[in-house]
Amino acid sequence: MNYNLKSVKVLSVFAFLIIALLTSCQETKEQEPWVNLFDGKTLNGWTQKGGKANYKVANGTIIGSTVHNTPNSFLTTDKMYGDFILELDYKVDPSMNSGIQIRSNSLPYYRNGRVHGYQVEIDPSERAWSAGIYDEARRGWLNTLENNKDAQKAFKQNEWNHYRIEAIGDTLKTWINGVPAAYLIDDKTASGFIGLQVHGISKDHKEGTEIIWKNVKIITDNVSKYSKKSDLSPIYTKNELFGDEQKNGWKLLWDGKTTNGWRGARLDKFPEKGWVIKGGELTVLAAGGEESRAGGDIVTTEIFGDFELKLDFKITKGANSGIKYYVDTETNKGPGSSIGLEYQILDDQEHPDAQKGNHEGSRTISSLYDLIKADPKKPVNPIGEWNSAHIISKNNHVEHWLNGMKVLEYKRKSKDFRKLVSESKYVKWPNFGEADKGLILLQDHGDLVSFRNIKIKKYK
Repeated sequence: MNYNLKSVKVLSVFAFLIIALLTSCQETKEQEPWVNLFDGKTLNGWTQKGGKANYKVANGTIIGSTVHNTPNSFLTTDKMYGDFILELDYKVDPSMNSGIQIRSNSLPYYRNGRVHGYQVEIDPSERAWSAGIYDEARRGWLNTLENNKDAQKAFKQNEWNHYRIEAIGDTLKTWINGVPAAYLIDDKTASGFIGLQVHGISKDHKEGTEIIWKNVKIITDNVSKYSKKSDLSPIYTKNELFGDEQKNGWKLLWDGKTTNGWRGARLDKFPEKGWVIKGGELTVLAAGGEESRAGGDIVTTEIFGDFELKLDFKITKGANSGIKYYVDTETNKGPGSSIGLEYQILDDQEHPDAQKGNHEGSRTISSLYDLIKADPKKPVNPIGEWNSAHIISKNNHVEHWLNGMKVLEYKRKSKDFRKLVSESKYVKWPNFGEADKGLILLQDHGDLVSFRNIKIKKYK
């Protein structure tokens, strides 16, 4: 009798522990702070951008259908999201291409408001890159799936598919039907809206083909707590060529690790002080704001004619620097920086140079230094954040771009250009800015400034 009573007690305790464990797991699952982005009845909280595709609600789903003669369409959240976990289900017509926009934006200065940013691809074609990461209207493919056969096989044609998307800091991870698909390290954009894309179609494609979404939900609280581990190796975009860049003629002008390809402007090797390479960033150190007083300017070892140059730069409060092109280091043997056309880098709010110059405003950020003022509506990211510079020079036509916006253009060797030079500090240099070829220079102006993702495309 005592043995049976003990057995009953043991079994009771065991049963209690099992129930408590199951209840605890159930409560944990229920406590995940999911918020529905779609109420199942209306499109409240969403706004359509871009094209004129049709979006409607039916049977607890959002249905998007194609329309001829319209660009890509996006049904976007009214709220902006930084770090989050997003889950949703979709079913897509096999003839369509679509995607889920994350951390995306529509800004007046960027291609007249065109939607741009990260897109988690929906690809029912034979390529099968669904849940890969594409940079819509910006850099193109960042994380393809040609080397991830498991993810390619996970897509279900003509059935519901489930996506999990994590965006935490600079890390983007995706899953398709529970299979890890993409794992990207990239910090181009920290926040933006979420969007459901209906891709534009040509006249040869059938109008009215559909993609359907449901169960759209998000976690924004304690996001890291609910993050899942991915067994994929991450893809890094910093100081790397990606997408079609290499095929299109781009090459790295700095490898992110060494001084290869660069030397001091007045040296036959890289400066031994004043410049630091750390964490994939090339940084000129502060030295009291004086020009070329620490390590001095650095220049490429290669000479360039027509080119496109892209790089990211980050400044500190009150900083001054610049990107010079068509530089001849033999032109100025005296004190100061080497001479060349300059894409100005400056803290316009704190540095006094912003108020100087022979042409008003021509020493502000992204201006052609001392010659042409950049568009005052230019988009400048705050101190401590990265900005993207883009310089294009073809057949003497030159453009300066800042963060995706063209801020000025001019014609080298033209009558107007020569007049500007005659009214500037460069008047004492014969034929200033008219060399057919020259070096690229990063300036040491005695302030802490960092560079990365330095890439160039040569035309001749």
